[in-house]
Amino acid sequence: MDPVILRSVITLGVVAFSAAVILFLVAKRFKVYEDPRIDGVLELLPGANCGGCGYPGCRGFAEALVNAADEGDISNLKCPAGGSDIMASIGTYLGLEAAEAIPLIPVVCCGGTPEKAPAKLTYDGPYKCAVSDKLFNGENGCAYGCLGLGDCVTVCSFDAIHIDKQTKLPVVDEEKCVSCGNCVKACPRNIIELRPKGRKDRRVWVNCKNREKGGTAMENCKAACIGCGKCVKECPEKFQAISLVNNLAYIDPDKCVACGRCISVCPTGAILATFTPPPKKPKPKSKQQQEPPPTEKNKKYNDTDKKEEVKE
Repeated sequence: MDPVILRSVITLGVVAFSAAVILFLVAKRFKVYEDPRIDGVLELLPGANCGGCGYPGCRGFAEALVNAADEGDISNLKCPAGGSDIMASIGTYLGLEAAEAIPLIPVVCCGGTPEKAPAKLTYDGPYKCAVSDKLFNGENGCAYGCLGLGDCVTVCSFDAIHIDKQTKLPVVDEEKCVSCGNCVKACPRNIIELRPKGRKDRRVWVNCKNREKGGTAMENCKAACIGCGKCVKECPEKFQAISLVNNLAYIDPDKCVACGRCISVCPTGAILATFTPPPKKPKPKSKQQQEPPPTEKNKKYNDTDKKEEVKE
């Protein structure tokens, strides 16, 4: 063999061996230990990678759970896509008790349909709510209403929300929704909010976000909350579930018992529910209204009785 080729082969072999030794030592020196429980927790998670837990994907959430388990408490961590059953199984795996997750559902708080809020102009720009919100109030003039361009639809990984062709508003498919909250984050006007599903799916909410005064709000949308406060007065004092701030009523889901009394008193129909509200009870009649008006015959007898009482 040519001495030049032989020297080249030997040199390359020494270089390769040296590089392998260096890489081995570096790998040993900077080896990162990964807790095997992370993979165990990851297998229990639904694998949706929706980010609803607040961490980058299911693996990031699994790492957070293992770290929290080392500290002895995982009650503050929840998986919206998996729900209580998944968290209970993870708690069993880690030997800790997981907090029971309250079922949530996104609620679209806007009643600005074309019928209630007719368009005053046509939008001609990028088909994104985030961009449209910066450019103008909206086709119907409401600066707080849904723009209907579907940013919430785009970010949903579960095909659980769509824009209704007739109402031009988002509609949530509860069977597909995992309550990850991505649609809530995507809405530039904070129209969508996560609310508890409620006992037996009974929910009541104010279907408006308009904070303008009544007259101005009604000019743009006939279904707007006008801040009259009738719902606040109708809500029983022992619950006090409705508050009125900046001309807008808000129903606290933690206090509301879904009695439905506030729905019937709203003059614009801005309060909606997932059930048929009870009919409004008639006001009790006063004593004057309950007593029939005196007739001529009764009046005659009454006058006679009075005269006899005076004689006695």
